[in-house]
Amino acid sequence: MNRIKRIERIIAMTKILIDNPHYLFSFRYFCEKFQIAKSTLSEDVSAIKNSMDTFGIGKVETLAGAAGGVRFVPGSNDEEDQKFLVELAHKLSTPDRILPGGLLYMTDLLCDPQIVSRLGEIFMKKMYDLRPDCIMTVETRGIPLALLVARAFNVPLVMARHGSSVTEGSSVNINYVSGTTKTIQTMTMPKRSLHAGERVLIIDDLMKGGGTAHGMVKLVEELGAVVVGKAFLIEAAEPQDKIIADYTALLRLYKIDEANMKIDIKPN
Repeated sequence: MNRIKRIERIIAMTKILIDNPHYLFSFRYFCEKFQIAKSTLSEDVSAIKNSMDTFGIGKVETLAGAAGGVRFVPGSNDEEDQKFLVELAHKLSTPDRILPGGLLYMTDLLCDPQIVSRLGEIFMKKMYDLRPDCIMTVETRGIPLALLVARAFNVPLVMARHGSSVTEGSSVNINYVSGTTKTIQTMTMPKRSLHAGERVLIIDDLMKGGGTAHGMVKLVEELGAVVVGKAFLIEAAEPQDKIIADYTALLRLYKIDEANMKIDIKPN
């Protein structure tokens, strides 16, 4: 490798760290990759760390010792996060999002990479201490959000379905009661998706009565894994009595007034 300038090396190192959140790179890895001494690497890492701290991009952590190294943890400024959620609530409040039956259209926002990437990092920051081994959701609308949360944690995504597929092998099926419609529904997941003892963080786009989330909890338990947290983009204010407890929601939907074409939704 030709000798490169320090600024070029720092840019390349920053890209590698950001592309691999939470992954612990050994000091030796970067020293060999850029053909630099450990003291030079330390100066580069310090510069990257200071820059991220200054602009609220995230944080760079270093671990000393033979098993140590450097890693990137995504993050953002709390004030900027709140501003982002206020703006998102405003986007969700426009009358043209009201669908027949008093439903809320939000598929376009959940399929916007910039929006769900930011939401993924916000969820990660709020749930960081849970240290999940994987993120779980149920098909279909919550998949983009859950995938970006998994990306922020740098862990796999597992998905429950409402019907089994022969391409996924043997599965576990459970019946659960919808918290909203009070009807019995079926949820399934391949046995190989989860392993006994794995720590699971449940992510979904909308939680009304909590029936679907409760079904996911039961499915995780059936497979011998452990639910360490439950988080949603939006929780509905009604019904007040949810089937589940101890959850996190970024936004709260108070009311959809179909007659007057008004939506009341705010950061939680």
